[in-house]
Amino acid sequence: MLEFVNVSKSFWTGKQRKVILDRVSFRVELGNSLGILAPNGTGKTTLINMMAGLEKPDEGEIHRKCRISFPLGFMGGVVNRHSAVENSRYIARLYGLDPDYVEAFCRWLCGLEEYFDQPLGTYSTGMRTRFTFALMLALDFDIYLIDEGMPASTDVEFNRKAGEILRERLRTTTIIIVSHQPEVLEKFARSAAVLLDGQLYMFDTLEEAKQLYDYQTQG
Repeated sequence: MLEFVNVSKSFWTGKQRKVILDRVSFRVELGNSLGILAPNGTGKTTLINMMAGLEKPDEGEIHRKCRISFPLGFMGGVVNRHSAVENSRYIARLYGLDPDYVEAFCRWLCGLEEYFDQPLGTYSTGMRTRFTFALMLALDFDIYLIDEGMPASTDVEFNRKAGEILRERLRTTTIIIVSHQPEVLEKFARSAAVLLDGQLYMFDTLEEAKQLYDYQTQG
């Protein structure tokens, strides 16, 4: 279970205070994957980083009573001068997993071939994204955090394999996915919410959330 209790978060932009959350409370139960619709600039990444524990609230409490992943695309803990082999084995040890398994899983899913033995600093953005996503799926979490959906990869085989694994994980784990595009959430979300003006409006279905989202962003 992941729970926010009266959480507030804001930033000073240099001209004004930008409010991300204003005394927001909500709970995500295991088994109920959540899709959050949020227009660009409203704080999607900040919200998901708070869920992961990468950013602290200004006020309120965040309770994490399960294993929560780092956000998809987050490169913290990964060292650019080390190869994907070294990074995958190091992260595996941090999480108490078998390094041989994590390395083999990432090598298979990434499809980077000889680049898997090269430093991450030599990777393109797409290659780094594929490795990070593979690393996240190799680890054992109760809740997976995804910012803006599947990684932007031109590798069709990677997209196919990663998508199949993610859908399979939905049967036993929970996904929280944040995006400004409703269609990104359709494959994975069972309930939905809309982030607007510092408030998080919760709905039982994505269709209900889309009605509010469309009204606010297109009206």
